[in-house]
Amino acid sequence: MDVLIKNNQNLKKIFHFTRRSKNYPKFLSDYFKFKKLAKKNNRFQLSFSDRYPCLDDKTSSTQFDSHYIYHPAWAARIIAKTRPSYHVDISSALQFSTILSAFLPVYFYDYRPANLHLENLHSQSADLTSLSFKSNSIVSLSCMHTVEHIGLGRYGDHLDPEGDLIAISELKRVLAPSGNLLFVVPVGKPRIMFNAHRIYSFNQISEHFSDFELINFTLIPDDTIQNGIINNATSEDVERQEYGCGCFWFKKN
Repeated sequence: MDVLIKNNQNLKKIFHFTRRSKNYPKFLSDYFKFKKLAKKNNRFQLSFSDRYPCLDDKTSSTQFDSHYIYHPAWAARIIAKTRPSYHVDISSALQFSTILSAFLPVYFYDYRPANLHLENLHSQSADLTSLSFKSNSIVSLSCMHTVEHIGLGRYGDHLDPEGDLIAISELKRVLAPSGNLLFVVPVGKPRIMFNAHRIYSFNQISEHFSDFELINFTLIPDDTIQNGIINNATSEDVERQEYGCGCFWFKKN
């Protein structure tokens, strides 16, 4: 009974919001028009009580999050070039590891382990500030849109202003000599958007990886929708960003 009451309350909140939307009258009009058209079609039950208003999808183009569409695409293209026998990912977007596992074994680790069951995909728990891997052991490694969160407590981790630096040290430690690291963080004017994430300058990341070789730097800029991504971007490109996405391909010397 409590569950039914709670669900009913949630539905009331949803419909209270949708009724205030300027698109709700069009939704109602479309519903009754569709109902009339479907009179001769009995394949599905149609009831007003089952309505599920989606009011903001009639756009002239498909909307997407530039950071999370482009950076896995960037990384996948590098994996296609390097062709490792297996790949280790630390807490990047789940879609990256699940799709990559169709082509090679992937070992995915997260502070909050994901209960995934797919062939070629092994999902386990890991603390990025204290990785259990042996030093110099991983040939192909990625950690994308992750380090900027470490130490801010957002995901239940401990508060630590130096958490991101500890995580970077761990990534550097476990990567094998001549190994490839795909590393992605927000870039622009350095600041903390507590407790969501940090934003780094290009020079900050370069300094943290000064003993590594930078093979490629690709920028997903603020105006990606209009102009796309910038391959072989510069520090000056980064300085013009409020919340860009920096994609760094490092190789361990």
